[in-house]
Amino acid sequence: MSKTLKQMRMIIPILIGTAIYAFGLHYFVLPNQLMEGGVTGIAVLLNYAAGWPLSLSTLLLNIPLFFLGWKALGRGQMVYTLIGIISLSGFLALMERLIDRSMLIPFQSSNDYMLAALYAGVTLGTGLGIVFRFGGTTGGVDIVARIVTRSKGISMGQIILTLDAVIIGISLFYISIEKVLYTLVTVFIASKIIDFIQDGAYAAKAFSIITDKGEALSKKITIELDRGVTLIPAKGAFSGQQKEVVYCVVHRQEIRRLKTIVRIIDPRAFIVINEVHDVLGEGFKEE
Repeated sequence: MSKTLKQMRMIIPILIGTAIYAFGLHYFVLPNQLMEGGVTGIAVLLNYAAGWPLSLSTLLLNIPLFFLGWKALGRGQMVYTLIGIISLSGFLALMERLIDRSMLIPFQSSNDYMLAALYAGVTLGTGLGIVFRFGGTTGGVDIVARIVTRSKGISMGQIILTLDAVIIGISLFYISIEKVLYTLVTVFIASKIIDFIQDGAYAAKAFSIITDKGEALSKKITIELDRGVTLIPAKGAFSGQQKEVVYCVVHRQEIRRLKTIVRIIDPRAFIVINEVHDVLGEGFKEE
């Protein structure tokens, strides 16, 4: 039962993410003749050029990339990708039916496409970010991005932004340069939303404090902030003096309090503060 519950906690967000992404495509992108990157962008071009439905073309285009991902990422990873691909095609088909029956009226701008571009970026980025956050992809360059991220450590948002720019450049043969420029706004916003949901939806700060008073400082932090502290032995390279590194992770709202504590205990302490995008453990987040 616990394994099934854990799987459902992964699958349901993927379904929600693909639903948001499909909505963004049909509600903001297609009616304003904007573009999208990756395989979905190719599907959008096929829709503009030949009237192919997005639901069918995205499914057909993703089949070879799915097998590539199956080999590179492994069976476990691609199970969630398969769910993403099928659910995306399903939600795209649902949106198409709702629009055909006038149950969903897409947003079509008459002159100011910036509003459509902005909201398209937010919805597409939110949908993809949720899917990525829970280990899935929607196929296409998402698979390529995940493979490169795993091997090179580059963020998925950056990879997708680069690949999308190339594919969108090709769309100049089919849509006006004005629409392409608006599309680049959409892609840029979507990439930032993806990275935010992936890494920045939860953020904390890690303090590395080099001090002569590690014991006193760690005790004060434990009592006043109720945070775990790690003491790491250290030695000054120039002075040769023995010191300690006090390592502690705190919420953003606790940063000022921790700085004050350090200055009270050891005004000469050297403090290094690093951004932390995800924390698992007591006092933060449990998985």
